[in-house]
Amino acid sequence: MTGDGLPPLREVIAKYDLGARRALGQNFLLDLNLTAKIARAAGELSAGTTIEIGPGPGGLTRALLSHGARELIAIERDARCLGALAEIAAAYPGRLTVIEGDALTVDCTKLGSAPRRIVANLPYNIATPLIIRWMQQGAAFASLTVMVQKEVADRVTATPRTKDYGRLSVLAQFLSKPRRLFDLPPRAFVPPPKVTSTVIELLPLPEPAFPARLADLERVTQAAFGQRRKMLRQSLRSLGGDTEALMAAAEITPTARAEELTVAQFAALARTLEKQRT
Repeated sequence: MTGDGLPPLREVIAKYDLGARRALGQNFLLDLNLTAKIARAAGELSAGTTIEIGPGPGGLTRALLSHGARELIAIERDARCLGALAEIAAAYPGRLTVIEGDALTVDCTKLGSAPRRIVANLPYNIATPLIIRWMQQGAAFASLTVMVQKEVADRVTATPRTKDYGRLSVLAQFLSKPRRLFDLPPRAFVPPPKVTSTVIELLPLPEPAFPARLADLERVTQAAFGQRRKMLRQSLRSLGGDTEALMAAAEITPTARAEELTVAQFAALARTLEKQRT
């Protein structure tokens, strides 16, 4: 038995035949010291609701409950894991609710009570769309503490004029305050992935960092980074209208490339695009 009275995770995996499935993006984190580190990084959990995505055999689940999560809601797509999670729920009466379902179709803003926070070792194959959705829902969450592929963390936190700076960087920094917390090597997981993982924190902003409509910012960044090697006067033509006038009104140099613009400058382009329609 471990400190919480539950069996070691390797025994749980063997008992329920929980071999990780690549199709579900599963890589289980079994080191309880590391799961505890993630739980601590999530901060105070005694108020509101903590939401976990893809708990698997429950390593992080146990850490969150041990760390004091008052109400934990775990969303798990793999029915094989439900028995293991039921054992954890029994060990922490009234504190863990498990939803069998796909996180891509569950509206987390409707779960539990505020303040809501998401803490998860995200399946690699759905991490980016989930992060974008949660950031768009902004005020619904107090914080997001999630483990992703290092390359995703690099993109979320990248600054202009770097190779990782792109559409995800702009959207993340427009809607939240992101920061990297720590890396985890492949050997920490079963099975070991081929990449390093990184835990990041995103604090959704009550209002976007700069005035602009999100829909317009998404259009501008999609056009700009869709042809990132080209000058903006060329890549923004897909938006229609007078590209030169758009850039002049936003005070952007026509020969600039997407990776050179700050988040504030992309927001200026988005505002100008909106004005051109009126």
